Amino acid sequence: MSTKDFIEKDYYKVLGVPKDATEAEIKKAYRKLAREFHPDANKGNVKAEERFKEISEANDILGDPKKRKEYDEARALFGNGGFRPGPGAGGSFNFDLGDLFGGNAQSGGGFGGGLGDVFGGLFNRGGATGTRTQPRRGQDIESEVTLSFTEAIEGATVPLRMSSQAPCKACSGTGDKNGTPRVCPTCVGTGQVARGSGGGFSLTDPCPDCKGRGLIAEHPCLECKGSGRAKSSRTMQVRIPAGVTDGQRIRLRGKGAPGERGGPAGDLYVVVHVGEHPVFGRKGDNLTVAVPVTFAEAALGGEVRVPTLGGPAVTLKLPPGTPNGRTMRARGKGAVRKDGTRGDLLITVEVSVPKDLSGKARDALQAYREATAGEDPRAELFEAAKGD
Repeated sequence: MSTKDFIEKDYYKVLGVPKDATEAEIKKAYRKLAREFHPDANKGNVKAEERFKEISEANDILGDPKKRKEYDEARALFGNGGFRPGPGAGGSFNFDLGDLFGGNAQSGGGFGGGLGDVFGGLFNRGGATGTRTQPRRGQDIESEVTLSFTEAIEGATVPLRMSSQAPCKACSGTGDKNGTPRVCPTCVGTGQVARGSGGGFSLTDPCPDCKGRGLIAEHPCLECKGSGRAKSSRTMQVRIPAGVTDGQRIRLRGKGAPGERGGPAGDLYVVVHVGEHPVFGRKGDNLTVAVPVTFAEAALGGEVRVPTLGGPAVTLKLPPGTPNGRTMRARGKGAVRKDGTRGDLLITVEVSVPKDLSGKARDALQAYREATAGEDPRAELFEAAKGD
């Protein structure tokens, strides 16, 4: 793709979104179109394949805030993608992009000089970087933590001991025991080398000689072997928010490994494991509990005290004739939601059948059986069984 074609291509139109579309709107539009035109769903359809490539190209630019900003600025410079003729041009003109981009842009050449820095960012080209080494973002770290059921519901602050790569203290992160590394001649300090991908684009890979650091140690540090990084351990107090679920992965921005040369720290990902509770269970934002009741309470109705997690008991009013397995709700006694409100406590009634009966209780139950001898609770069951 030539530079002229790139500037004139309207990626917003490709995705069918307005120029002020949010990141969420762009992502939604891309996913919808990608599903529609994906090669797997359009076997042998060349047009669908080309459309999919165009959609992916548009998402690569508009889905990255930095690339999108540079793309918008470049298009604004040329009047929303149109090459505007100068005064007196009479609607036609001769325009050499090489004057602006420092190369034969029409043939997909380099973007050195002029506006090269703008497009260098879009295509991950070095631009006019000279011998300046680039900041490097720190690595992301993943850790695990096990919480009790109550801690997961209410939230907790837990200590995490983490091991990660940090700037080597022996050489101050330079990789050279004398503290005087030299700029890598292969990547000229950028840490990246370009490789052609066809169509005028170029992709970048970490430099194989400096391993992406941009620097080469003439006298490698004995501690870090010239990498500039060493293993570091630290303990951090991490706040786990209320309402987390078992297996949830929490992202803590900037709490990962430190960056290099002023680069930002990576992120910390914490995988949460939650233990079981002997009484309560969980269903989404709601807690669950099974409450035993006597036959008399279920048949005649009554009031039953029910425990809550970490709070005072609630009184459950059973209506007469409450069946076994019925679930009732105590509002606001469940897990904490993201907005700070709470779910409910779902109380399931379980009619308790006594294993041993005293003589008086047995006589009373026998009298009840005789009083209800004419009732058959299974009559409807057999009638329904005859239907088909």
